[in-house]
Amino acid sequence: MCGFLLRRTRDPHLAEDLAQETFVKATRALLGWRGENAAAWLLAIARNVLLDHVRRSRHEPALPDPDELGVPPLHVEALDVHDVLDRLPERHRRLLTLVYLDGFSMVEVAAMTGRSHSTIKTAVWRARAAFADSYGASR
Repeated sequence: MCGFLLRRTRDPHLAEDLAQETFVKATRALLGWRGENAAAWLLAIARNVLLDHVRRSRHEPALPDPDELGVPPLHVEALDVHDVLDRLPERHRRLLTLVYLDGFSMVEVAAMTGRSHSTIKTAVWRARAAFADSYGASR
């Protein structure tokens, strides 16, 4: 959970503060926990705490300069990617969004979905293959 918050905020002190707030909220909500996967439950609370923080601060976490990452500027191809993603079946779209757009690791996705890491790896591989097929067909 701390790794998720650190990747999203890029600030170790803020990530620690948000993790502490997550545990406070989890402690308060413990009576409402229905016994589902504890890691998924904590990650969902951490995500909500992060969203609340962003809303309160009215700015997105600072992102590195795209030139530093070697990322090309947004082009028409990016729009094609989102179009293909929208046409994928929900299970593929959800996995690809969680891993590649939301930044969750496969271990975190496995915890959120209650599935094993190897099952998620296979499912993401299949989702990428479906995306590649659809993307190639649209070009």
